[in-house]
Amino acid sequence: MTLDNIILYIVAGVAFIYVSFMFLGMIAIFPYGIPGLIILAVVLYIFVRVVRERLGNKEDDYYEKNIKQ
Repeated sequence: MTLDNIILYIVAGVAFIYVSFMFLGMIAIFPYGIPGLIILAVVLYIFVRVVRERLGNKEDDYYEKNIKQ
C-alpha cells in the first residue's frame, strides 16, 4: 500500500466522521435541514466517485511505478 493510498484512507475516515455529525445535526433540525441533506448527499456522492476512481485507476498506478522515477 502506497503512502498516497494511506493518506487517502485517513482523509476519507475523517471526512466520514465530519459528515456523520453534519447529517445528525441536519436531522435534528429536520424541516429546515432538508436542503442541507440534499446538498450533503450530492457532495458525498461526488466524493465517493472520486475516491473510488482514484483507487481503481490502473493508469495512475502504472505511471507511478514505471515512468515517474
